[in-house]
Amino acid sequence: MNRLTSTNSPRVLVLHGDDLPPGHKRLDDDPRLGEVVYATADELSAKLPGTHVLLVWDLFTEALASAWHEADSLAWVHAATAGVDNLMFPGLVDGDAVVTNSRGIFDEPIAEYVLGQVVAFAKGFHQTWDHQRERRWEHRETERVSGRRALVVGTGPIGRHIARKLTAVGMDVCASGSHAREGDPDFGTVVESSLSEHGADGGPTLLSRLPGADYVVVAAPLTDSTRGLVDRRFLGQMKPTARLVNVARGPIVVQADLVAALEGGVIAGAALDVFEDEPLKATSPLWWLPGSVVSPHMSGDVVGWREDLMDLFLDNLARCLDGRELLNVVDKSRGYVPG
Repeated sequence: MNRLTSTNSPRVLVLHGDDLPPGHKRLDDDPRLGEVVYATADELSAKLPGTHVLLVWDLFTEALASAWHEADSLAWVHAATAGVDNLMFPGLVDGDAVVTNSRGIFDEPIAEYVLGQVVAFAKGFHQTWDHQRERRWEHRETERVSGRRALVVGTGPIGRHIARKLTAVGMDVCASGSHAREGDPDFGTVVESSLSEHGADGGPTLLSRLPGADYVVVAAPLTDSTRGLVDRRFLGQMKPTARLVNVARGPIVVQADLVAALEGGVIAGAALDVFEDEPLKATSPLWWLPGSVVSPHMSGDVVGWREDLMDLFLDNLARCLDGRELLNVVDKSRGYVPG
């Protein structure tokens, strides 16, 4: 961060969509800053030169990649998201600019969302709501949640919060991650996230854990190794009564393979908050297939989330101006915050 901490009155640019971030006047009024500029995606190229700090408030934009040739002074890029896959283009990855994310803001809300979907599947709430609309009185038996097995794909903070929530209701939780280990405080056993028969150390892998899971929860970052991970082979290893929950990124799941799995009864259901292309097209079978639950990329968006995101950025900005270490520094070679 030497390029920034040695700069008097750094220029800050906020890349936004339709709305400015709440509390943005706190930026405007900060006497330690130089110019504070606001730009939409189509204005970014013209306004980027001379910028030291970029707040990416347009959550999933890819505009920075096309405007990167104008980033002549950029030292720090902060993403108002947990995932930064849209920023991992060669110019930024290979350059000197530091990237930070909004890790920690969405952990608890997303974990609550996952728990809610698990309970809704087990207790048949979706079918109950359908019967209510039909004024149909039909007694049914439902499933237990306690004692069921959950496999969490991804061992970052969001995955940990999910594991804690599911463990709290009596589920047996394990996980897959980049490094296999035993005795993890939240996951117990972590196996290697691989669809090979054996891991690098000869131990079990994600492939070997899929057949025993009642719920498979995808909470991993989108990287080269996770893109397309949940494909026909992956889904084929799940048991017919199992459900998939994806709260990570849409391209981790091969959507056509998931549609085929739901249509063919390969798995019993899927709760999806993210998709290959968003918004999900009205013609997608995922809207109406039995067992499919669609939500519009909102699992982490609870009342006050925008304010929390802005508070985190302002705290990090204060750290930077004071010469302290930044929070949530992304390892650009991995595409996520390590640890």
